[in-house]
Amino acid sequence: MVFESRGSGRPFGVGPHAGELVADYRARLAHEHAEMQERRQAELAEQVSIRNMPSERIRIWERLHGLPLPRNPTHNLLSVIAAATDLQLEQVQEEQRLRRAAGKATAPESAPVEPTV
Repeated sequence: MVFESRGSGRPFGVGPHAGELVADYRARLAHEHAEMQERRQAELAEQVSIRNMPSERIRIWERLHGLPLPRNPTHNLLSVIAAATDLQLEQVQEEQRLRRAAGKATAPESAPVEPTV
């Protein structure tokens, strides 16, 4: 049986492969776990990297935690996001404003609905 990992999008097995020794299975699991940790550490480094724009750092945080940026400009989570991304609170709030403005700009205008006969 194979499931897809939510964090990486890669499938992973539940148990040992047919004919795989227990020691080999444990070694494979340890190797997969080490790779997963390396990827996470790389993403955490990118989350605070000054090479990335604030919007990208916030998207990385959202992906790592599986949470969207709150819409409320006074939400308590904003200070957590700012600290985790090494941004100022005002930069996180600016990203909120930009997203809100982009959402309004791309929202379809509602056309008047004509009554049906």
